Amino acid sequence: MTTVRLNSADPVSIDTDALIVGFRSGQEGPRAAAAAESLDAAFGGKLAASLSAVAFSGKAGELAKLPTFGAIAAPLLVAVGLGDSPDAEGLRRAAGAAVRSLAGTSRAALALPAGSPEEAEAVALGGLLGAYAFSRYRTNGEQKAPVAELTVVSAQPAGIAERAGVLAESVALVRDLVNTPPSDLWPAKFAEIAEQSGGKAGLTVEVLDDQQLKDAGYGGLVGVGQGSVNGPRLVRLSYSHPDAGKTLAFVGKGITFDSGGLNLKPSASMAWMKSDMGGAGAVLGALIGIARLDLPVNAVGYLCLAENLPSGTAQRPSDVIHSYSGKTVEVLDTDAEGRLVLMDGIARAAEDDPDVIVDVATLTGAQIVALGWRTAGVMSNDDAVRELVLEVAKGAGEGAWGMPLPEELRKGLDSPIADIANLHPERWGGMLAAGIFLKEFVPDGVRWAHIDMAGPAFNSGEPHGYTPKGGTGAITRTLIGLAERHASI
Repeated sequence: MTTVRLNSADPVSIDTDALIVGFRSGQEGPRAAAAAESLDAAFGGKLAASLSAVAFSGKAGELAKLPTFGAIAAPLLVAVGLGDSPDAEGLRRAAGAAVRSLAGTSRAALALPAGSPEEAEAVALGGLLGAYAFSRYRTNGEQKAPVAELTVVSAQPAGIAERAGVLAESVALVRDLVNTPPSDLWPAKFAEIAEQSGGKAGLTVEVLDDQQLKDAGYGGLVGVGQGSVNGPRLVRLSYSHPDAGKTLAFVGKGITFDSGGLNLKPSASMAWMKSDMGGAGAVLGALIGIARLDLPVNAVGYLCLAENLPSGTAQRPSDVIHSYSGKTVEVLDTDAEGRLVLMDGIARAAEDDPDVIVDVATLTGAQIVALGWRTAGVMSNDDAVRELVLEVAKGAGEGAWGMPLPEELRKGLDSPIADIANLHPERWGGMLAAGIFLKEFVPDGVRWAHIDMAGPAFNSGEPHGYTPKGGTGAITRTLIGLAERHASI
């Protein structure tokens, strides 16, 4: 794991393999941002001109590398564009992109604007997130190792680097889980990882196996998982603090592989379904982060784990299942399985009497159609809760957009033989209809929010900013941020 520290020394003199410097864009060309002003003198006042000569303008995310020829202690200078006026997320992305470009380099220093605690943490966190790599299955040695040691040029307290490290490690855990192939991450294995990593962080961990789930009436988890030889699991993680005044409950969808069941997905849609447990991963990562940060809040997390496969024992379209809440559900489509495991998790989480329940799921392809690959949809039965989730997500730099729960869509979930059906008959508004379905399992008086992150959980395109290809760890930092906000209330 990459380490990070803060150092207030002049960046010109820092002993490192590469120095990352921030530049703002302007009509007269790139200009050094705060923390890097002394560099121009070291280069004889020609640094900006040299960068302009290689077509570097300082636009956000732009990169240029120059040898220093002994002008400063570092042999390599990496210029990263910050745009005109970068915010914390702009700094995170710039740091991440620059550090990612230095894979194969042992040490790097970041001379980016870090004059405030928020800026220093953004630079440290972005650098750490950008240094992520998943190399567990590489045997040819061609993948370059990420930067091992980062130094952030800042006079801010050292504790900022420690907090950034906790956040980055939580996200890295989620990325690792999402990137792990389903042959090595079935429900029982995921539960084992949760027991080990959660226990190490001081969490109390309880696991219900498939027989216990059946005996306790978790019909959604049992139904979805019954087609696989790898039975379902429900993992409960809990963290308590003696000074806590609020309790949060997080519920994560954990389909370790989703073939669609008997309603089989087309092959192109199945290839990346190892990521369908990203919600449960985010909940695990968040609970570990909350515990390591010792936040004065109580938090419980539920990982709803199952493998959705077709077989002679798989649930069938038109089956009726009995949910943990007691409501019956007609299964019209076995590929609308995420809501079936979440309905059990939400009903169980309500028994903990939380101040708010937040469920996180790679739930619908309709989310991607509506909001794209980088923006999650947020729905809630309480406007204030929805706005809080959006505010915290924005602060974390995790794209999210508020969505409605239109009452007129509820009728489409009516079933002639059960309390509710798991699929709306119309194609349109699928993300919203899924949210309306889940709302049915939230008890009256319980505040709840639903985050559909089907797109943001997995990056099938090229890396960008601090986001790698593959698992992203999306929403993990938002959940930790929600706990921090409730700890301060």
